[in-house]
Amino acid sequence: MTTALLPDPEQRRRDYVIISADDHLIEPPDLFEGRLPAKYADAAPKVVETEAGHQVWRYGGATYPAAAIDVGSGLPREQWNLEPIRFEHMRPGCYDIEARVSDMDLAGIWAALCFPGMLAGQSGMPFAKTRDQELGLALVKAWNDWHIDVWAGTYPERMIGLQLPWLPDPEIAAKEIKDNSARGFKAVVFPEFPTRLRLPSIHSGHWDPFFAACEETGTVVCLHTGASSWSPVPSPDTPIEAITTLMPASAMFACADWLWSGIPLRFPNLRILIVEGGVGWVPMLAERADYALDHPVAGEASWEGGLKPSEVLRRNFFFGTLDDHALSGVRLAVGLDHVLQESGYPHSDSTWPDTQKAVARNLGQLPPVDLARVAYGNAARLFGHPLPSRAWLRNETI
Repeated sequence: MTTALLPDPEQRRRDYVIISADDHLIEPPDLFEGRLPAKYADAAPKVVETEAGHQVWRYGGATYPAAAIDVGSGLPREQWNLEPIRFEHMRPGCYDIEARVSDMDLAGIWAALCFPGMLAGQSGMPFAKTRDQELGLALVKAWNDWHIDVWAGTYPERMIGLQLPWLPDPEIAAKEIKDNSARGFKAVVFPEFPTRLRLPSIHSGHWDPFFAACEETGTVVCLHTGASSWSPVPSPDTPIEAITTLMPASAMFACADWLWSGIPLRFPNLRILIVEGGVGWVPMLAERADYALDHPVAGEASWEGGLKPSEVLRRNFFFGTLDDHALSGVRLAVGLDHVLQESGYPHSDSTWPDTQKAVARNLGQLPPVDLARVAYGNAARLFGHPLPSRAWLRNETI
């Protein structure tokens, strides 16, 4: 595949502070170097060359490529496809923290929460299903070490620490959450549909030690739409455009499942963030969930806590928005203090490098206080993240 990166864009004017609640990273080839016990050095995931000329992560007999659409920022539109792409054909900001911060500065993005992309995209499942569980846990710890030391640690005011969980054992996972909170991690990615990955259901109580640790430490549980390899595909031959259209439906399915799981009732201070699914569906879900409680199908609905489902949505759940225009219904359903801006970098549907314009277009009709909440205030509050100086917003040299 022939690729050609577009020239670097010009510096965008900074009219708003922006914190992105959904960006991605591509794991660099040296991620595991020096971060594993010596006995596991040969077993660690490695970037390899395929016979077809692709570069992919390989681990446990499986390969993990990055498709061009996963790193479409900086690529011409005609190159947005599902073909694997080499590192030299990506913008360095995909995998290099110095280049990433430079790209954020170009677009006027102050800070970002970055989800795993190439190797660990399913909440670390490639490591969780390792036969040698000691090795699997060592890989999760190494990934998290790299993230907090390099990705989030190089510029802690620009990156929000997001960890992988240890999915095979909720007790060990809980201990990791507590240890990582002390290291500066603010969030953890988790499968929105664990059973689709052959893990215990969120309805079973199996994960309670993990969620208790998240609640205790204030660690935000982040559900990324599509990260459980499932979406509501109506037909075997449904085109990919229809699947993309249904991304918000996947987010709604996940939110409904988590809402009725009892988890937000057992852990009232737990905070759950759902990203890459938009927010247009939230008012309908809030109304329908209250209706379901008031009109049980068989006996009384299993719901305790004294709050309506819509009130629990407003208390425990937060939602990412990339390109939603009409937010008045969301304001009434859950309040705009639970909606967070996304930029989606480096995906092909990212607003980068024109995230500032996207915020003006989508949020410009809101009262200034609501615009500020969605653009940065809610994320800063949710993750306890610092805000920039006025000099940064004015793009002044300090």
